[in-house]
Amino acid sequence: MTQRLPALFLGHGSPMTTITDGPERRAWQALGRTVPRPRAILAITAHWETHGRTHLTIGDHPRTIHDFRGFPQELYDIRYPAPGSDWLIKRVEALLGKDRVVRDENWGFDHGAWGVVLPMYPDADIPLVAMSLDRALLPAEHLALGERLASLRDEGVLIVASGNIIHNLALWRQAAGTQPEWALAFRDKINTALEAGDRAALVAAAEGRDENAALAVNSGEHFFPLLYAAGVRLPGDEVAIFNDTLDGALSMTSVGFGDPGIALKAQTWC
Repeated sequence: MTQRLPALFLGHGSPMTTITDGPERRAWQALGRTVPRPRAILAITAHWETHGRTHLTIGDHPRTIHDFRGFPQELYDIRYPAPGSDWLIKRVEALLGKDRVVRDENWGFDHGAWGVVLPMYPDADIPLVAMSLDRALLPAEHLALGERLASLRDEGVLIVASGNIIHNLALWRQAAGTQPEWALAFRDKINTALEAGDRAALVAAAEGRDENAALAVNSGEHFFPLLYAAGVRLPGDEVAIFNDTLDGALSMTSVGFGDPGIALKAQTWC
């Protein structure tokens, strides 16, 4: 019997987090040592938006994408040559329906995928499939897709959703180095919803139903991966919130669902 794996939402922030020694990167590294070694990884990334269907990376070793500008050469030199997984693609197709999924040979691993997986598994030897956000879907439909993927956790798949709960770069440039009241209030509201398993509150936030949510969620793509992580939560899962930092209009809050050991160790990572 395969051990049930946790599900993760990792606040990834700047690409510099991947190469900078800090609490966030150290937490990702600790996850790689703590989580049972997965058969494969499914990464739902904020940096791949499609329209009409959900896309999956295919190929023996999908390319590494450097989808950012103005950073040190060290980041552009990074390659993450993890193998793909035809088995995992077939399983996702079976769970979501072939008419919902597109096998995509043109995309690869963007920094929403390799940026968080590399510190966890630097040898790039675990099969990895990246999954897009279909922006034709409503927030509740993203959550529903996550629910349909939950059984993968019992098949050796580590589900890693990557984005940011609060992500508004225009406001961040104005408020960097501060902790605005609206952002603190939104962070606390989402943390409460995550701990309580209040999926309706997460969907409402994704829809920007109040002023704080509209500011925090902004264009949506960084918040929506959280709906997949919440969707694959199973009965009995412990909830661990870690890397719960806030800078202006950018939060690094991360959450793990599953093994209670994650909740205990998360206290020492930050």
